[in-house]
Amino acid sequence: MVDRLANSEANSKRIAVVESCFGAAGQPLAIPGRVLIGEGVLTKLCRKKPKARQFFLFNDILVYGNIVIQKKKYNKQHIIPLESVTIDTVPDEGDLRNGWLIKTPTKSFAVYAATATEKSEWMNHIGKCVGDLLQKSGKSPTGEHAAVWVPDSEASVCMRCQKVKFTPVSRRHHCRKCGFVVCGPCSEKKYLLPSQSSKPVRVCEYCYLQLTSGSLGPRSDSISRPGSKFNSNNLSDDEDEDDSSD
Repeated sequence: MVDRLANSEANSKRIAVVESCFGAAGQPLAIPGRVLIGEGVLTKLCRKKPKARQFFLFNDILVYGNIVIQKKKYNKQHIIPLESVTIDTVPDEGDLRNGWLIKTPTKSFAVYAATATEKSEWMNHIGKCVGDLLQKSGKSPTGEHAAVWVPDSEASVCMRCQKVKFTPVSRRHHCRKCGFVVCGPCSEKKYLLPSQSSKPVRVCEYCYLQLTSGSLGPRSDSISRPGSKFNSNNLSDDEDEDDSSD
């Protein structure tokens, strides 16, 4: 079906509509062989709170943006190459249901669909597109991915020292390696994580010591808190408003 649609007029028109919805601030999306598979609104778990985002699935990329006017205007366009994507289901917890993780070397986050059927369709289509791309390229699935950030609301105290309470003065920061919410003193160090940035980024003291000693493996130092909706494998990502902020 994808091959049949690749050079069709209907597909070209659909992609042109998506481009026009993002306006001049968005990147051009029409290239030979690219097909728009589907689109829809998903709830993206951001740093501050869950927010509705418009997603577009193509056969080689996943595009999403903020909704300004539904079906007419979107901004803050993000483009994710599917070749680097891995997905994992997220267990239902309270009001957060029908979710899964979208993980890449540069950024990872959780999204939630309105229904279980919608979740299944999204995951199946993303998985099929990723599989087809890897098969054509002969590449192996991405082994490393960026940490999924713990939402601010899930940490009233530093997740490392367990002492510093967060206030308007003592603000929250995020370790770029483990995704934990940490205080300033526990995250004074910076380390170069090439997949995430060309410059050294903020990391917590624990991760810095592990990185500099070369012994950092999978995050086995998980901190769970009674009553929390999240654990180290089921977290949130950075805010869309400003990806460079803590």
